[in-house]
Amino acid sequence: MKAEVISIGTELLLGEILDTNARYLGARLPAHGIDLYYISKVGDNLERLAGVIERAWNRSDLVITTGGLGPTEDDLTREAIGKVLDEELRLDGELADQLREFFARRGAAMPERNLKQAMLIPSARAIPNPRGTAPGWWVERDGRIIVAMPGPPSEMERMWEKEVAPALESRADAPRSVLVTRTLKTTGVGEGHIDEMVSPLLKSSNPSVGVYARADGVQLRIAAKAGSRDEAQRLIEPLEAKMRAILGDIVWGADDDSMEQVVGELLRQRNLTLATMESCTGGLLAHTLTNVPGSSAYFRGGLVAYATEMKVEWGVDPEVIAEHGAISAECAQAMSRAVRERLTADIGVGITGVAGPDPQEEKPAGTIHIGIDAGFAEPQSFSYQFAQGREAVKRRAVSIALAMLRRTLLDEQGAGAP
Repeated sequence: MKAEVISIGTELLLGEILDTNARYLGARLPAHGIDLYYISKVGDNLERLAGVIERAWNRSDLVITTGGLGPTEDDLTREAIGKVLDEELRLDGELADQLREFFARRGAAMPERNLKQAMLIPSARAIPNPRGTAPGWWVERDGRIIVAMPGPPSEMERMWEKEVAPALESRADAPRSVLVTRTLKTTGVGEGHIDEMVSPLLKSSNPSVGVYARADGVQLRIAAKAGSRDEAQRLIEPLEAKMRAILGDIVWGADDDSMEQVVGELLRQRNLTLATMESCTGGLLAHTLTNVPGSSAYFRGGLVAYATEMKVEWGVDPEVIAEHGAISAECAQAMSRAVRERLTADIGVGITGVAGPDPQEEKPAGTIHIGIDAGFAEPQSFSYQFAQGREAVKRRAVSIALAMLRRTLLDEQGAGAP
């Protein structure tokens, strides 16, 4: 089955939001034996939208749209599909009642404008959307399918997982090939070196191996094609085992794992607690750590000591700052010790530096110092110089701090992480 994804919304063209929906769908279609051939973006204009949908309808077996199902005048996906198929939109009474009930449960009257979300064409059936007011559309005619889903990722992802994917899976009665991927995530070693390390495995064709540099480290993608997911997984497993044997502890996770999840699990397993004091990252490390459900079991808290006097107020020795400056490895180390003691944690992390764009204390933008103080190990500090912009520097600093935490925790167990 050939598929095409159309992402709808002028905000996508203007760069106001990222098109995460297309990426989400692109990662999931191959596992259902569906080949994604095209991805398009189009703004909120009826003629242009209808033109893009018509082109997709004429060349693809499955067309998936996201966005344009809201209640406003510029939400035009339904109208465009009706125009392409030359079918008239009509109000569906059952859908209208469901919409009114949705608003009533929230103690609000439904604006009449929302009734457009209860419109259907003869070839369409509604796809339930318990997370919002916009039902999706499943349109089927002439042996082809259009699936229209809402733009908000939480609504789209739930609709895909609970409604659309099972429906597509149930229709797959003909022999087919599915593509299954497994991604291993590494840290601390560059792309070229990793490519050399796994060079004997790169000659494999099915499964195949790709090496990619990402913001949080180098990733290796293993992809296998077979008649079923189970069969493809069986092809992947021995190659993954060889890869892990070669790379060892530089592999920190796989697929959807995040470094904050891995660090949190290590803290939980060892019954250790963590506290942070941040300057240039402005609390981003604490925010990232607490994105993990259940992080209160190990995260004691975080202090944002942006001003130099606040570092001193919260326990940093003023003589350290006087001798080395607030932007120094020594200050980062003093911050980690101070926050560990102040918040009675087992491990303290301190981050200071220059996010940019202007230099500070004669230190260039992108200068980062990270300190780690753990009761079971010698205090450590790490210094880096990044060339990216302000936001990227802050995120890189957090990624490095998490990687250093992981190494500290593995060393505490004697694992000897690189």
